[in-house]
Amino acid sequence: MENLKLCESDYRFMTVIWDNEPMPSGRLVELCAQRLGWKKPTTYTTLKKLCDKGFAQNQDTIVTAIVKREQVQAYASEHFVEHTFAGSLPGFLTAFLGGKTISDKEASQLKDLIDAHREE
Repeated sequence: MENLKLCESDYRFMTVIWDNEPMPSGRLVELCAQRLGWKKPTTYTTLKKLCDKGFAQNQDTIVTAIVKREQVQAYASEHFVEHTFAGSLPGFLTAFLGGKTISDKEASQLKDLIDAHREE
């Protein structure tokens, strides 16, 4: 999988785009001021950086995402499990649950996910 890693501030910025796209760049500046406490130059600098990296685009002052939120989340999750749990999904789940219980509905949903991704 290609490198879709974002630092925390870039991820929060992309969240503003994902939640509101397509939008005029001026609206992005307003939303970043409200949600992130950023000034206009910070917003435009970050937008240019993420456009250059291929995460977003600003075409005719309309901002949209090129990379989907789910792609970034999948990359981050895979990277985390690989580096923290040596790629062991059962090891991750054991640590994640840490003695917590899950409902029958959650257990059924997890089983359905596992069945859908099981190797033949």
